[in-house]
Amino acid sequence: MRYILPLREGGSLPALAEADDDFKYVVKFRGAGHGVKMLISELLGGKIAEVLGLKIPEMVFINLDIDFGRTEADEEIQDLLKFSEGLNLGLHYLSGALSYEPSMKIDPLLASKIVWLDAFITNIDRTFKNTNLLMWHRELWVIDNGASFYFHHSWQNFDAAAKTPFKYVKDHVLLPQASQLDEADSFAKLVLNEEIFREIVNLIPVDWLQWNDAEETPDEIREVYFNFLKTRLEHSEIFLNEAKNARG
Repeated sequence: MRYILPLREGGSLPALAEADDDFKYVVKFRGAGHGVKMLISELLGGKIAEVLGLKIPEMVFINLDIDFGRTEADEEIQDLLKFSEGLNLGLHYLSGALSYEPSMKIDPLLASKIVWLDAFITNIDRTFKNTNLLMWHRELWVIDNGASFYFHHSWQNFDAAAKTPFKYVKDHVLLPQASQLDEADSFAKLVLNEEIFREIVNLIPVDWLQWNDAEETPDEIREVYFNFLKTRLEHSEIFLNEAKNARG
């Protein structure tokens, strides 16, 4: 209902906005650089984080009409909003939250679960330069999963993509504290399964699956994501060993 301000620290120019439920949300826009694929990454990554018991802001679908943000003077933002008309993604705004600092000590199992999550979804953007973690009410919250599932930008060799070791784990901000990776892997295999993956990929709106660079139907695209998640979990030792070697 109301555009409040752009959050310029994000490369995709998310914004703080107020919705018709009177809550404030950080809105991720479909008109940004990576388009709906970034929104799919946010949705899938966030829902998997929830299943793993990690703290993540509530996610909602956000509808933008053509008049949203029309008074914004910045031409770049005006264009972004114009190309984002329709269904976008919002995350509940954590008012007063502080950015996580690498010097902060956290529970080793929690650190290990977050490292495992990011290696699983191939999230390259939780580093010392950009932690994408917040401290809110003395708890660690995971935000910004949009730089994950990067295989979908090339959209080929799906099985091979699911079995990659994820070399970028060496740059993960929490890797030095992730001393219980085996325990995190065992826990993940207890709570994640094909039924969960099916429920999660079915949440992707058809509106986000009308791709010009893919021949597959929306249901077939969902099936690719499902098989990626299923195969990656079955072969988690590949990225788990990469993380353990990086720690060593």
